[in-house]
Amino acid sequence: MRLYRDKLIADVSALHHFEEPPTISFAPAETICSLCGTELTVLKTRNRTGVTLDIGPFEARETVLQCPHDGSVYPSEHLRRLFPVRSTFSYDVLVYVGKALFVRNRIEEEICHELSALNITISDREIAYLGKKFVLYLALAHRESISRLRRAMIYRGGYILHVDGTCEGDSPHLFTGLDGLADIVLDTIKIPSEKAELLIPFFRRLKRQFGDPLVVVHDMGKGIIQAVREVFPDVTDLICHFHFLRDIGKDFLEDDYSRLRTYLQKEKVRFSIRQKARHLETLIALTPAVVEELITSLQNGSLDPSSVHALPAVTTYALIHWAFDVSGEVHGYGFPFDRSHLVFYQRLQHLRQLFGRVKTITQRGNRYQSNPFYRIWNYLDKIMNNHEIQTVVAHLEEKVLVFDRLRAALSIALFDGKRGLNDEGATLSIKTIEQKVQEFRDEICSHDDLMKQKDYQKMIQQIDTYWEKLFADPIMVWTPMGEVLIQPQRTNNILERFFRNIKRKHRKKSGSNSLNKALKAILEETPLIQNLDNHDYMRILLDGCITLEERFAKIESERVITELKRTQRKSDLMFPNIKKIIKNNKLPLKIEKLYTSAVQL
Repeated sequence: MRLYRDKLIADVSALHHFEEPPTISFAPAETICSLCGTELTVLKTRNRTGVTLDIGPFEARETVLQCPHDGSVYPSEHLRRLFPVRSTFSYDVLVYVGKALFVRNRIEEEICHELSALNITISDREIAYLGKKFVLYLALAHRESISRLRRAMIYRGGYILHVDGTCEGDSPHLFTGLDGLADIVLDTIKIPSEKAELLIPFFRRLKRQFGDPLVVVHDMGKGIIQAVREVFPDVTDLICHFHFLRDIGKDFLEDDYSRLRTYLQKEKVRFSIRQKARHLETLIALTPAVVEELITSLQNGSLDPSSVHALPAVTTYALIHWAFDVSGEVHGYGFPFDRSHLVFYQRLQHLRQLFGRVKTITQRGNRYQSNPFYRIWNYLDKIMNNHEIQTVVAHLEEKVLVFDRLRAALSIALFDGKRGLNDEGATLSIKTIEQKVQEFRDEICSHDDLMKQKDYQKMIQQIDTYWEKLFADPIMVWTPMGEVLIQPQRTNNILERFFRNIKRKHRKKSGSNSLNKALKAILEETPLIQNLDNHDYMRILLDGCITLEERFAKIESERVITELKRTQRKSDLMFPNIKKIIKNNKLPLKIEKLYTSAVQL
């Protein structure tokens, strides 16, 4: 931060030599009325305080002219291009703050320090206010660019509409529509839930703005499916392969996986084994050389007979931590693709067998060190002799093999995948994938014993229900460059990545993983910030302007003020004083006493 601030000071030092804010005069460029040709006269001179990045604070003295014939008023256009109406801070400060908040993910305090280095004094509250204004200026510029965005879509042959939403806890849903071909956020809305009646107006707005998409890609939410059917009845409707596979896997594996997880928690297995590891750690600390001795033995592939009684403690300690470290067998996809509790249990099974084979190895001396292999084997043997959980795990392992075969058939979220939730699937033809899924389905259905089980019946039913929405042929579209074949994306991960990016930025700024409060406070237009990294979008948005500051200056400031009032009304759904009194846990009792006393009077 210090180096960054020093650089800022060096860059602008030539501009900040004013001991007192200077006074700068502004006047209109016109001296003759553009309507009647009459010479303009001075109507008034007014002063205002302004702050820009280049100058810092200064006094602006504006001369306003007027036509004596028709009364037309001529203010300074130069001043209007520098400052929004009724604003102390210029457009360049506004854009600086907006990019610092949403692109560089700085917190208000950091931005205050950065601007202080530029001789600009500003409060945290003003930073937050300018951040809101930045989002609203961007939203208005975006709306003014819709016709140009639509022409660009036509030039590409159309657009693929990806729709998805994010929420946490009781927060509203931030729902977004994105063009998958251009990677551009088209529109956003904040709604209480993803019910069809709330989504239909949003989809109609997208249709009115951009026309029918070539394809709509979404998850398996019933509200989304119903709304898409209502608004885009003739458009190819596709289910994201990743969402489809994840939902099937959750339904297929969740019951058994939940039983295993609950058992491990109820028996406090992780806690108990960690305690044993901590005890061993204190013993190892007394003879730290045994750690190097174990490493040497592993490298050589042989154990010195003299070390047989010295190494069990450190060996047991290392194996316990190996059981906890399941990172090598999970790939960042989340459940049901990653099953960390099952991997942990399987590793404990492996340790139980290993310790059972070598538990006779003992060491003379301290009785607590005498047989660490036996002690951990004895504990694991008791935990894993539970017949019920053995049955659950065996059943779960069977189903995991089946589910992983479906993963392989769909060629997505594969075991050796390195992209985690960014995985968009293998680049196979849709026909090949469809054929593999068909073969998988037919094989499962051929086993009568499997088809008698509800989990397998439900899995096949889901495959059949969504079959037509899973496999789409390439689409031939016309463009000014000729016919182009477009293959719709198999996943909606483009939006998943987008929402993860929002969460990552929020976590970086606030230090909190929860988006609950942020989603309640965030303006619904905020996801448009994502478009600032898209060069094609920025060319369209700027509309001939060189900078965002110049583009924002072309927007009527009064429109932004109106939008700010609208967002304030939306957020103030409860009277401020009511918010205070509902914090009282005894509120019902107090209200009851009020009414009781009133009746007695």
